[in-house]
Amino acid sequence: MASGEKIWRGRVLESTHLCRAPWLTVRKDTLLLPTGATIPDYYVLEYPEWVSVLAITLDGLWVMVRQYRHGLGCFSWETPAGVVEESDADFLAAARRELAEETGYGGGEWREYMTISANPATNSNLSHVFLARNVVKVAEPHLDPTEDLEVVLMEETQVRKLLEENRICQALHAAPMWRYFAEKRI
Repeated sequence: MASGEKIWRGRVLESTHLCRAPWLTVRKDTLLLPTGATIPDYYVLEYPEWVSVLAITLDGLWVMVRQYRHGLGCFSWETPAGVVEESDADFLAAARRELAEETGYGGGEWREYMTISANPATNSNLSHVFLARNVVKVAEPHLDPTEDLEVVLMEETQVRKLLEENRICQALHAAPMWRYFAEKRI
């Protein structure tokens, strides 16, 4: 957990997997709460861990992606991001790999920025966000056949404007960006 501790004060009486797919597993639990109440149908979405990167070039430009998202049926402004793979040594390695694969950028100075959850009520995973400064173009992107995205370099003021106009709808990307701008106070 982002707070560093997991506390469960109830009991899982029964657990059944309803769907197991590469990118989504749905589990139905029957919960006994500390109050004695029972929730017979509590659904949990099991996802792998995720990473995303606030990537800023040597020139101070943000490395953004404009990617088609079928759930909403539109293109979405986002930061480079993806799933942590079993072959990744750690979350930082996954973030570096995702940035390189999606954008061709790498290098720079990296630090863990924050860890957040899309929805702690129903999602079992966390998203690990990194801030990468002074990244440079090191190669061409290597997109998966399922990815439809465009890499766009933006000035900081353009990124802030996208946020202010609610044009960044991916909450796991917007939240770290808002934190970044709050810390800069611009």
